[in-house]
Amino acid sequence: AHGAEYKGRKTGSLGDIGCFSFYSNKLITTGEGGMIVTNDEKIYEKAQRLKDLACGKENRFKHEEFGFNYRMTDLQAALGICQLEKLDKFIQRRKEIVGQYNQAFKDIPGITIPFEKIKNSSAFHLYVLQIDFEKIGKTRPQVMDELKAKGIGTQVHYIPVHTQPYYKKNFGYKKGDFIVSEKYYEQALSIPLYPKMSDGDIKYIIKILLKIIL
Repeated sequence: AHGAEYKGRKTGSLGDIGCFSFYSNKLITTGEGGMIVTNDEKIYEKAQRLKDLACGKENRFKHEEFGFNYRMTDLQAALGICQLEKLDKFIQRRKEIVGQYNQAFKDIPGITIPFEKIKNSSAFHLYVLQIDFEKIGKTRPQVMDELKAKGIGTQVHYIPVHTQPYYKKNFGYKKGDFIVSEKYYEQALSIPLYPKMSDGDIKYIIKILLKIIL
């Protein structure tokens, strides 16, 4: 949620540690990797140490604990700095697109649009509609296939953690344990959202999706 705010505070400043991903599909990217931020000096020093193979200060070949090779390259960092300078512009454009989507879908039966609570500001990494597929008489795969046939890619974000195979196998979770997250997942559909979308792209997506749903 790069650049998002919760009750007037930027994400990353809300706890002891903030974590950011810079994967290629995030708001800003270094191609891969991420970053942690903290205002705790001890945490900062430990993170610095562990990311660099836990090398000793006086002797880089002496290791007092188990470390990792989590160093970001200078090239990736340079790309990230360049991206960071454009973050506000990226978010502004995302919000413009979200505004057009929300206006088009807000009164459509069977669709629930994303929302922001007062004093919060989303960076809108994703635009996820809630669609009552039973009500519209089509399955999610059907809707996704019809959109794909018109050149519109969609995704489902995300599978509830407790239904992931690893969690079911190792912790005994099963479907029905968290019905709210399961219902959200069953109705979720992410449609395209990225700053380089033109107004023509947006109108086309709205037109095709409404045609498929209605």
